[in-house]
Amino acid sequence: MRAAVVHGPGDVRIDTRPDPAPGPGEVLIAMEWGGICGSDVAYWRHGASGTAVLKHPLVLGHEVAGRVAGLGPGVTGVEPGQPVTVHPAEPVGDTTLPARIAGRTNLLPRVRYFGSAAFHPHTDGGFSELRVVRADQLRPLPSGVSTRQGALAEPLAVALHAVGRAGDVTGRTVLVNGAGPIGCLVAAAAKHRGAATVIAADLSPSALVIARRVGADEVVDLAAGDALPEDVELVFEASGAPGALGGALRATARGGTLVQVGNLPGEPATAVLGDLVTREITWIGSYRFVDEITDAVRALGDGLDVSPLITHTFDLERAGEALAVAADRSSGSSKVLLRLGERR
Repeated sequence: MRAAVVHGPGDVRIDTRPDPAPGPGEVLIAMEWGGICGSDVAYWRHGASGTAVLKHPLVLGHEVAGRVAGLGPGVTGVEPGQPVTVHPAEPVGDTTLPARIAGRTNLLPRVRYFGSAAFHPHTDGGFSELRVVRADQLRPLPSGVSTRQGALAEPLAVALHAVGRAGDVTGRTVLVNGAGPIGCLVAAAAKHRGAATVIAADLSPSALVIARRVGADEVVDLAAGDALPEDVELVFEASGAPGALGGALRATARGGTLVQVGNLPGEPATAVLGDLVTREITWIGSYRFVDEITDAVRALGDGLDVSPLITHTFDLERAGEALAVAADRSSGSSKVLLRLGERR
């Protein structure tokens, strides 16, 4: 099989690897679509994503969908040809979480994730023509949801988890600062969960067009000099830029809530945080998801259309070009997809 493999900074290759075979409790998937995430870009650009540093070649990709191609011994409940997406997380060990965070498996200290160099050996991702996964990682796609749409289930799950961290958003006004792929999906998820008004802010006019298409009621063009609104009860900071924190805090109403979705850098950064104290703002972190990928699949089946997020598609052999486009916001890119196998 062919796979998109990062060997080091600026070095991604289409390698040929042996076809995998499913063992007991495992399923073989013929991959069809994969979405490029910021961590894929980071491994390609820097040879690292956060504190996870490449020590050997790594198959990229954790936003994937395809069709069941084979069943290992003991697997029931799925059929060859069935369209599926994948929960890319696999807990390591038998750590018991304290009662205060019971069930929040995204907070386990050791979790293997598709396309991650956090462990040695690394955990290969799904940007390959075939991939074996545990049967319990499968999420069947409903009738009417294509594998192309299914590749968006994982990032939509991140957005649904973030919205869930804020509690009930029904009837509330929501500001999403940063309209990259995750920010746009947060806007879509908030609207889907019943928010009355969703406002999206960004420096990129093309990103704001996409935000409107997936559910934002209003947009704020920061590059044109528009100011963030004030006294917003619920703000999602999705840019991940430390310099944006001050503005997001100022936009948050007294006693309001700021959910941090954008991944902040691992090194020290200067930020003006005084409003956090004087406004008594609740600042909440949001990391990956628990099982909201099941909710994401259900939402797609119920008609939530996030396909306007997809701006570019490339065949697997053009993975290097796809990564470059995904990394360059001036290209107008939002979600860039790789066609990993037969188009459906």
